[in-house]
Amino acid sequence: MRRAAAARPAGARTAPVRRTALGLLAAALLAGCGTGTPGAAPEASATPATTAPSGGTAAPDPSRSPAGRTPEGTLLVADFGADTVTFVDPGPDGSGRGGAPIASVKAGTAPYGLVVGEDGRAWVATAEGVAVVDTRQRTRLALIPYATESGPVTTGEYRGGGMGIAMAPDGGHVYVGVNVPGRDGAVEVIDTATREVTGTARVGMRPFDVDVSPDGREVYATDHDSFDVTAVDADTLATRRMEVAPYGTEGGLGSWLKPHYAVVRPSDGALLLPFEGERLAVLDPRTGRVAIERMTANTHQHGAALTPDGTLLVVGTGPIGPDDEDPSLTVRAPDGTERIVPLDGPHEDVAVSKDGRTAYVTGGFTRDGHWNGITVVDLDDEKSEPVRLAAGNRPLGISVL
Repeated sequence: MRRAAAARPAGARTAPVRRTALGLLAAALLAGCGTGTPGAAPEASATPATTAPSGGTAAPDPSRSPAGRTPEGTLLVADFGADTVTFVDPGPDGSGRGGAPIASVKAGTAPYGLVVGEDGRAWVATAEGVAVVDTRQRTRLALIPYATESGPVTTGEYRGGGMGIAMAPDGGHVYVGVNVPGRDGAVEVIDTATREVTGTARVGMRPFDVDVSPDGREVYATDHDSFDVTAVDADTLATRRMEVAPYGTEGGLGSWLKPHYAVVRPSDGALLLPFEGERLAVLDPRTGRVAIERMTANTHQHGAALTPDGTLLVVGTGPIGPDDEDPSLTVRAPDGTERIVPLDGPHEDVAVSKDGRTAYVTGGFTRDGHWNGITVVDLDDEKSEPVRLAAGNRPLGISVL
């Protein structure tokens, strides 16, 4: 196992030789990547629950949901491999055991991220617009087109359209990151009452994730392909860029060492961005300064979430080189101590039960190697084995209802 490198200031230009070589390899891979095939845009009217797609995906069982309503604690996943979101019964006490999909609802092409408000409405970032889904009745209420032109509606890892998505603390607005392939992206502001785009702010390239400050005054886009985070003033939509590149920016678009997901720490508003199971970039959005803390999983990392007690969960997608470790879930206590939970196969994103005792890790993954399910991890019992639960079609974004 490779020893984690010593912490360096953000933007440091030095990096292990292995990383530089991998950046060149990734550039070659990117040059050969397709963008998928165009998908037909669904109508924006309400759509009833439908049968989940075939091809290895478990068929939903509506009988698990009494009186047709969605029980509290149900999981909702964005089916990146289909045009749906899927509701999943997580089993007794949310353990995953005996759980199964309940129903799937048409959303839009290649759904990516999602966020759910207190009113039970889910806002789903798809390639063609933001879908509004009533999670209680399991119907689509609307599909809100983007104001930003992002090219033809396609599928695949590098498709244009919505990626990260977040909601203001008061529920009045939703903020969605729109990817414009090959160019800077945008954060679009949606009024949740009128379901209209009311503003647009230019951000960096490929806004993988979107977060909101605890006071709702700023919105943060994690710009994957430009090695930075863009802060957007929620009132004026003025922006400022902050570089977050603990390995430097060598490799450009072909680098593996770019920011993916972030979480906002409620205690001080800092953004936590994990890199490679080696370095945690702690960004102070007031100053733009980045501090680096050591991590131990030694694996390429994507999704992140915080439990109610401040424990950081980070999804390790697996190796990008011969000396990297396999997929895992990092459970990082507020004092920085870490427990590494091995996972079977690549995963992408993670959500936490409301009591903070269970983590749900999606198996969708943005690259090859995904599987149609969720891994359930008991955060209290370190001796328990993770449980694999069938869920949707290449599930990426996830929320606990």
